[in-house]
This record gives sequence, structure tokens and C-alpha cells, in this order.
Amino acid sequence: MISCLIIDDMHPAIFPILEELGIEVHYEPLIKKEAVLECIANYDALIVRSKLKLDKAFFAKATRLKFIARAGSGTDNIDVSEAERLGIQILNAPEGNRDAVAEHAMALLLNLLNKIKASDTEVRNKVWMREANRGIELGHQTVGIIGYGNTGRAFSKRLSSFGCNVLAYDINGIKNPESGTQAVAMPVIFEQVDVLSLHIPLNEKNKHLVDQDFFANFNKPIWLINTARGELVKTADLIAALDNGNVRGAGLDVLENEKLSSYSESENQLFEQLALMNNVILTPHVAGWTHESYRKISEVLGGKIKQYLEKQIYRS
Repeated sequence: MISCLIIDDMHPAIFPILEELGIEVHYEPLIKKEAVLECIANYDALIVRSKLKLDKAFFAKATRLKFIARAGSGTDNIDVSEAERLGIQILNAPEGNRDAVAEHAMALLLNLLNKIKASDTEVRNKVWMREANRGIELGHQTVGIIGYGNTGRAFSKRLSSFGCNVLAYDINGIKNPESGTQAVAMPVIFEQVDVLSLHIPLNEKNKHLVDQDFFANFNKPIWLINTARGELVKTADLIAALDNGNVRGAGLDVLENEKLSSYSESENQLFEQLALMNNVILTPHVAGWTHESYRKISEVLGGKIKQYLEKQIYRS
């Protein structure tokens, strides 16, 4: 029997799927890192969100592990190359929260273009300024999407209903883009877009991809949406671009460092600058975390575990 340790909160929908597969489940959502390292050698499978970093030190103790199921889309908390070297399969569930992320990205963008955050604050303080809060229609904008996987595609699908021009770039190429979306090279993105939305995973190659040099490539000021990973964007350079007008506004669901209580003095200063800007919207990494996606992620992940095990049986 396969023994599986679950170390993060999961929707109950996954348990009957695992039970049907004959998997012995040990559900420990409150378990601490030290305890995981002490017991992981006893398990064939691990289901995790982002409680701990699965690095070489972890894998040195996970001598029995056959697969890791990541309840979400990103795998940046997992040393994937080390897992592959050891023959450990990595499963994730980007299909489970793609709609949630796409809708949140739309909400951030519409909020920015219509100055909802700033005008709401003003009205609450009995400041009634119509002309200063005149909005911009999304349908007249060219939106660039970097990364055309599950969330990028879902975002482009929603954008098409607004009638805007949608351009998409993916390092792996794009097959059959959604109606109204054109696959282009990065120089076209730099030349034409009014809005840029990031939908790529974080890895060693693209950390701080969006920096001073990146912003300098655009032909005109842009709006930036980031619902992917905070470390894709260099915060200091984003603030500079907001100050000099190269970035007109930013909708950020993720931050370069999301452990706010651990900030250094310099990080605190940057955060305070960002937080005071009326053309910046901040949300706490919740784009993919809706009531519906909570369940869908478990269902998708359960289905992928089933497919993986069926393939193993077939190969044997």
C-alpha cells in the first residue's frame, strides 16, 4: 500500500479519491518542518502547498518517496532537478486555479484603469473629483501576456470579450491561441503593448526578469499586472519606473518578499513607498485562492495522482 503524507490544508474532495486508489493517508496540516524531516523516510508520497522548501537536504531524507503532488501551479519551492535526478515524479494542478487567477488579474486591471482604489479613498474622505478620476476603457488597449500556459490562456480568453488587442509570448511557443489573441515575439510586446501581465513560473533564469533594463525596452508607458510570482519583478526598479512614468500603475498580487514581518530596513522602505502609491494595488497572493479553486485544485491533483499510478501499473 502507498503511504502518503499531507502537510498542508487540503479540500476534503481529495480524500475519497485517494481512498479509492488504496492510498494510506496521513493528514498532518499543522506539522512543523522538523517533524516532516524526521518522518518523511516512511512515506512513498507527499502532498504539499508551500509550507516548506523541498531542497537537497529534504531529498536526502526522503529515501522512499516516489512522487510529490503540489497543490497549486508553481513548483518553485521544490528542487525539481534534484527530484528528477532521484526519479521522483512532480505533479501539480495549474488547471485548478487558472480561472481564479484570470479573474483576479482582470479585477486588478479594471481597478487600475478606472482608478477605483484612489477614487474610493477620496469619496470616503468627502472628496468628489470626477475629472481627476476619469477612466480608460480596456477595449482600446493592447494587452501583452508573457506566459501562455493555463492562466495566461484563461486571461486572454476573458480579455477577448472586451474587444482589446491581445498579444502573447511564451518561451515554449504557442499553439492554437484563443480567438482574438495573436502569438508574437518579445520585440512586438515591447513595441506595442499598453498593459503587460505576467503568467510565468519562477525559476533561476527569470528571477528579476522585470527590472530597469526590461522597462526601458517598452516604446510607451505600461500598466503592469503580476499574479504570478513576486520575485519576477525587482521591486526597487518597479518603484523607479512608477516614479519616472515608465509604468503608469501596477496591480500586484505577489511581492518579491511576502514575509512582511521579516523585512530588513531597506525592504521596509521600499514597501512603504509602494504602499503609498495610489496607482498601485496590492493583494495578499490570493489570485488563485477562491472558494471554488480550493476544491478544484484537490480534484485536479487527485486525478493526476490517479493517472500517475495507472501509468506505473501499466509499465510494470
